[in-house]
Amino acid sequence: MFGRLLLKRGKTPQELEQELIQAQLSEVKSAMDAAYANFENVLDPDLIDCYIYELNAVQKRYKFLLKQAKEAEQVRFQKT
Repeated sequence: MFGRLLLKRGKTPQELEQELIQAQLSEVKSAMDAAYANFENVLDPDLIDCYIYELNAVQKRYKFLLKQAKEAEQVRFQKT
């Protein structure tokens, strides 16, 4: 039912997927900014390590989403 409602708005599944990926990229970018800010403001060695791990995880998620966005874009252009 949810899918039908979205399709009635005139958007293709590919467009919806791209919007979802863009929203996730925005969230990850905010998380990355917060992790960088936190990393720059801590002095405790354990917290420094914590934010290094957090930054690495967020960066990997960001790379994954960029790859997904590129693949979705390629699929969209192949179908048109």
